[in-house]
Formats: sequence, C-alpha cells, structure tokens
Amino acid sequence: MNVFIEGYKNRMYDFFRWRTETSFVYKLIMCCTFACFTGLMAQVRFYLPFTPVPITGQTFAVLLSGVMLGKYYGGLSQGIYAGLGFAGVPWFAGYSGGIGVLLGPTGGYIIGFILAALFIGWVVDSNIRARSFSGMLGLMLFADIMLILIPGTLWLYIWLNLFYSVSIMEALMMGFIPFIAGDVLKVFAAGTAGGLIIPKSA
Repeated sequence: MNVFIEGYKNRMYDFFRWRTETSFVYKLIMCCTFACFTGLMAQVRFYLPFTPVPITGQTFAVLLSGVMLGKYYGGLSQGIYAGLGFAGVPWFAGYSGGIGVLLGPTGGYIIGFILAALFIGWVVDSNIRARSFSGMLGLMLFADIMLILIPGTLWLYIWLNLFYSVSIMEALMMGFIPFIAGDVLKVFAAGTAGGLIIPKSA
C-alpha cells in the first residue's frame, strides 16, 4: 500500500512539473482542450422558469481549468472559450454563439470565467496551503462567488434594466441565489478532482 501511495504521489509531482515546464505549444493544446471541455459542459443545462440564466456544468470546467493549467493558462483557456464563442463558435449554452451572447443576460458570467480561472491558477501555483482539500474548496468557493456569480449578477441587473425596472434584490433572485446550491456541489467536485491531481507540497 505504501508503495502504491508513493507511486501515486510521484505521478502527481511528475504531472505538476510537466505542466509547468512543458513547451508553450503543449500548454496551448491543453488550453484549447479545456476550452472545448467548458463548451461541452455548457450543454449540460436546464432553465428555471423565473430567470434567463441557465444552470450549466460550465463552472466545474472553469474551476478545474485553473487548478489543472495553473496561473495564466487556466485564464487563457477560458479566454479562448469566451473569445471563440463571441466570434461565433456555437459552444455556449444551448449551442449558441456570437457577440449577442456577450451583450445578453449571461455575458457577465462568461467574463467571470476568465477571472476565476486566472485567480485559482495563480493561487494554487503560488500558495501550497491552497492545495489542501479544505484550502481548494475555500479558494474555489471564493472565486465562484466573487468572480463569477457577483459580476454575472451585476451584468444581469444592468441588462434587465435596459428593458424593465428591476431591483437589485430581484436580480439576486434571478442570477445569484438560485445557483448557490448547485455551485457548491460543483466546487466540491472540482476540488476533489483537483486534489487528486495536484501535489500538496512543493
């Protein structure tokens, strides 16, 4: 058993070293892979009757990209996802794409994906304590709330008020509160997956 555990730890160190030291071309390939994975998870969706924002699996892919790709490249993967999607690649929720999505009710969340992945990657690479299971859960939950849900809800509030008179509390009920429980589950799943891959010490 000890031999198995040591071998597993060595594989984690090998992966962490490889993803840090590998060439830019391989890093770019990994970024594109995670962009595609985010697009795939965007199709795992369902809508609530009182909000134009769907519940999707994207958050899981976004959080995991920060851990797997590290600083800069986690954010780059989501930048590729957002940029190509806004350019017309139909991999946003419901196989949608185009600049209209950026200007629509979910544009703020997509921009938040970039910020969250950048932040998670930077912290995981810079702070060993963030690689513990509890540290990773706290980090991901913070990034999800502060860098995805809050910017997304603020943009939703602005967008809604272009057409209706909506209070900030109504915007919270449409763009923030309904997503907390599901996002906690996605944070737990991404934190567990990340914890199995990233070494807990330098």
